[in-house]
Amino acid sequence: MMNITEINRRIKQRPPFQMIERVTALTSGESAEGVKTVAINEPYFTGHFPDAPIMPGVLIIESCAQLCSLVMDEKPSEDTLYVLLKVDGFKFLKPVIPGDTLQISAKKTHSGGTLVSFDASVRVDGAVRAKGSLTFTAIDKNSVYAEE
Repeated sequence: MMNITEINRRIKQRPPFQMIERVTALTSGESAEGVKTVAINEPYFTGHFPDAPIMPGVLIIESCAQLCSLVMDEKPSEDTLYVLLKVDGFKFLKPVIPGDTLQISAKKTHSGGTLVSFDASVRVDGAVRAKGSLTFTAIDKNSVYAEE
């Protein structure tokens, strides 16, 4: 449904921190499914762990978060950022290793005001590897670096 070029028009992350490579389903404002192929040459594998490479859990969560951002905002404002506010109940059932293809799904569970929540899951070959909930808030990009 969306290739890397189309994704780049919609999310602000770029390599090496861009995690979503393909979107296979998207219902705007509701849910999405996407793909991330885990390659051995990704920079974090040099230190996590050199003799038994495992994708860090925070990057699995980030992969989910990037997919969620595609559900939240079809035409993101240049001045608005959706930032991760809360990670809840995330469980990692089996390590993700180089060569795995992550099939990520995100479904919006709540929205109100500036808050948006999702349930997310990550599968490899149909088996769940990680799952949990994410909550985001919309902020003005200019407020991030504003002096108080």
